[in-house]
Amino acid sequence: MSKQKPGKKKVVVTTDKKSTAKKVVKPTSSRRSTREVESPQVELAFGKSNYILIAGGLGLVFLGLILMAGGDMPSPDVWEDDIIYSARRTVLAPIVILMGLGMEIWAIFKK
Repeated sequence: MSKQKPGKKKVVVTTDKKSTAKKVVKPTSSRRSTREVESPQVELAFGKSNYILIAGGLGLVFLGLILMAGGDMPSPDVWEDDIIYSARRTVLAPIVILMGLGMEIWAIFKK
């Protein structure tokens, strides 16, 4: 007697036309809430008038420095006290600089 080995079963897989059709994919949505969060309004330390006064104070300081500078000697061999120690350099320029610094302080503390 000869014994036959049982044969392996063949499995045939068929596809449906419906299963091969492209599926429509919906975009994912965020789980977070989409409502807008209102941030509280923060009041700035300085207003427009403060910045205008600060710019004016800086302008006065620079004007004072310009008044203090400049003026060269007509001859390098001659020392003229009137040019170096003029009232513009020793009195007017420091007063203008101090006025500019005072304006800066006023602009900072003005409410």
